Amino acid sequence: MQQPNGAPDEAWYDDDAGPVVRPYTMTGGRAAPERGRFDLITLVVARGPVPASAQLFPEQAAIVEMCRRPLSVAEVGAELDLPVGTVRVLLGDLLAARLIETHEPPTLAELPSEQLLTELLAGLRAL
Repeated sequence: MQQPNGAPDEAWYDDDAGPVVRPYTMTGGRAAPERGRFDLITLVVARGPVPASAQLFPEQAAIVEMCRRPLSVAEVGAELDLPVGTVRVLLGDLLAARLIETHEPPTLAELPSEQLLTELLAGLRAL
């Protein structure tokens, strides 16, 4: 399309970028989840089937279905081919609806000490 002066319109989008409006619509324009903290390695697990009364976007229903086995936030984003920010907002909504639960990976302080592992290995070898 051309402007009235005959100059071509500038392209405001790139075909390779994919749809921009859909993620914005799914999140209601939100850039961060209202509930929960979702690191890339946070594990997401579905709490059960989606109730018939739940009004979810297809992507949210897919998340619940995918997460019957634990998946990380990064894996969910990759499976859905959505930006991680969008996935975090969708996960926050699902968490608020009690359709999913999250599990944080253990921190270094929570991991067993090297001494304990050495003693465990020695005990196993003694068997």
